[in-house]
Amino acid sequence: MEVTGRVVVLTGAAHGIGAAMARRFAAEGAAGVVVSDLDLEAAEKVVAGITAAGGAAIARHADASSKEDLKMLVTEARAEFGPVDLFCSNAGAAFGTGVHAADEQWARSWSINVMQHVHAAQVALPAMLSRGHGYLLITASGAGLLGTPGDAPYSVTKHAAVGLAEWLAITYRPRGVRVSALCPLGVRTALLEPGIAAGHPAALAIAAAAPLLEPEDVAESVVHGLASEEFLILPHESVRETYARKAAGLDAWIDRTILETGARKR
Repeated sequence: MEVTGRVVVLTGAAHGIGAAMARRFAAEGAAGVVVSDLDLEAAEKVVAGITAAGGAAIARHADASSKEDLKMLVTEARAEFGPVDLFCSNAGAAFGTGVHAADEQWARSWSINVMQHVHAAQVALPAMLSRGHGYLLITASGAGLLGTPGDAPYSVTKHAAVGLAEWLAITYRPRGVRVSALCPLGVRTALLEPGIAAGHPAALAIAAAAPLLEPEDVAESVVHGLASEEFLILPHESVRETYARKAAGLDAWIDRTILETGARKR
């Protein structure tokens, strides 16, 4: 998919990767970009930058875990710009906790990191299928392919997000709807940097796995990945080789990860 002339909806787009994608899509000539986030003020600033540069965008307050909010975004996008061509479910949540995380943290991780993508597909697919084309971009993580020592809810739910994306691709690609899973490793965002500063093992493991990228680097990879309609969009190219090595010998992979990160009771 070329972004030029397309209508795009993004969640979690007021900061970080989401904001960088919104700006890049607009620069690519998107017909309209819906920038949604819980932080409406920051979303409006992203939109102001886009419109100042001649792009078309609107900001909306939305909870990415709410199916009704996501349905509202599709409705607003259609009213303002036309049918949605690309829905980017990008919001994410991490708590830096192990298997003994509070039930509320497990539930929130599941609602944001998994059910957001389920609901996005539910609200975006009907119109896409009726038109015979469309695109779902699921922001998962390299953690969804390689795991994240030290953060059980994040690792588990990101694996689930990749699994959902794969199921959607198998099911709907024959009907004209493409699906990609965006799986970066470390990116300089408010989700990762506080953990690095605090010395959290999950954040440190991600930072050590590959060089930290800027959000704009990820947006660049997304544009190219959409253009070639790759299922896995990997801003860190090293993930491809590492993922293949993991698949070739999972026990060896687990042992190596234990040695590299150190065993911790969590």
